[in-house]
Amino acid sequence: MAIIKSSFSDVEVRELTITQRVFEGLGDNPARVILIDGPTGRELTVGQFVGGIKSLAGGLNARGLGTGACVALMAPNLPEYCVVFHGVAWAGGTITTINPTYTAHEVRHQLTNANASILITIAPFLDTAREAIRDTGVSEIYVIGEAPGARPLAELMGTPQDSQTPVDLEEHILALPYSSGTTGLPKGVMLTHRSMVMNVDQTLHVSDIEEGEFSVAFLPFFHIYGMQVLINMHLAAGAGLVTMPRFDLEQFLDLCSKYRTRRMWIVPPIAIALAKHPIVDEYDLSAVEHVNSGAAPLGGDVAALVGRRLDCVATQGYGMTELSPVSHLTPPGKARTGASGLTAPNTECRIVSTETGEDLNRGEAGELWVRGPQVMKGYLNNPEATAEALDSEGWLHTGDIGYFDEDGYLFITDRLKELIKFKGFQVAPAELEAELLTHPDIADVAVIGAPDDEAGEVPMAFVVPAGDVTLETVQSFLEGRLSHYKQVRRMEIVDEIPKSASGKILRRVLRDGLAG
Repeated sequence: MAIIKSSFSDVEVRELTITQRVFEGLGDNPARVILIDGPTGRELTVGQFVGGIKSLAGGLNARGLGTGACVALMAPNLPEYCVVFHGVAWAGGTITTINPTYTAHEVRHQLTNANASILITIAPFLDTAREAIRDTGVSEIYVIGEAPGARPLAELMGTPQDSQTPVDLEEHILALPYSSGTTGLPKGVMLTHRSMVMNVDQTLHVSDIEEGEFSVAFLPFFHIYGMQVLINMHLAAGAGLVTMPRFDLEQFLDLCSKYRTRRMWIVPPIAIALAKHPIVDEYDLSAVEHVNSGAAPLGGDVAALVGRRLDCVATQGYGMTELSPVSHLTPPGKARTGASGLTAPNTECRIVSTETGEDLNRGEAGELWVRGPQVMKGYLNNPEATAEALDSEGWLHTGDIGYFDEDGYLFITDRLKELIKFKGFQVAPAELEAELLTHPDIADVAVIGAPDDEAGEVPMAFVVPAGDVTLETVQSFLEGRLSHYKQVRRMEIVDEIPKSASGKILRRVLRDGLAG
């Protein structure tokens, strides 16, 4: 077995919950500002943050919604998002974070699968929330702020709970973000306090985040990248966040300039904008020292363009929801063109042949397997999917194809899994196909990711028609059923869908035909 070990020293396994770890990094000045709402400038201090968390935890437990309960949170990036996340954690509960662009149908699936008891959202999403909770176990909806006919989050606040509700750090499910994993419909990824605390410490061990620095947070907090790298890692390092409810390039650049941001946490489409958009030159970004891209592979040439234009270091990292999320990262001053970084502390890797199952040597490409304390506990209520992704020896089979060079840098070259990544968001072909097959004019369908300069990939449907069907009618059919990022962007009419003898769609044949 050819195991590739981290070149970094291990970090200590500590007996802390994620909120205790964040509190540890906040310092002893309750008046220090750590969260700023970008559009309004509204500030939250350490004292307000900690006080809000403890009051929410006390209120949740007083209502029986803390220990062992699951709270769903569907909101954009706001300072209060961080309070709710850690209030649930402090109360000993589980939080499932929901994409606020989801349709009611998609929200209902997550609420039901996660067995959520209440849903916390904001006023603009109330209609979706009210429709989504039908026939679920959700008893009440609460809104951050106020809305006519809705219960405010303030109602959930109670007597401050000074101590963390005791939890089993190894077993208790702290967070349930939903991921499509390697295949299939979205699944609840079970992350424990241990996996999340360890990944914060693993990442900070290699990073150089300074106490008091601010980063502009547009990466959605419901996604593991925003949840861990921004909320938990930054606050645990004593740094702060300027939150953006939605991405707008001009506003992002303005906030980075205003708050003298040292580093930007981005995804490939934003890297392309930073490299090429003329508006970038209108802003003072001289404070930027480091730009890191994640969520999807970024071409080395794009990273180099960003670095040259902003006169900074541009790097990549590698991770996935199932890894809490970081397994590979690039230390300051050690960037390598096209690489996704070095193996994180306490982490082991293997590169395995997809044909023989044998371990491969450095320089040879195969499936990346990862083992470490940041690996998920499994998929909620889905032992079959868990067994597919996580073997008996603790190796997570990532579904990504890559290789290590002689210096230990990881290069991701392809994906074994079928997941489409549209602007960093995951789109499962199986989910799209399931919806499209209910269209009366579609006899059969297969969906793949088609390469796209701006988005990385876009969903493309190969359709066997049973009537008059066009891209426009397909898009109209999906509108309101699935989120906008799951929308079919390209379509081709075909006579049949290539399939194996067992009936599995041969997506490779479709991709090869598209490339040809």
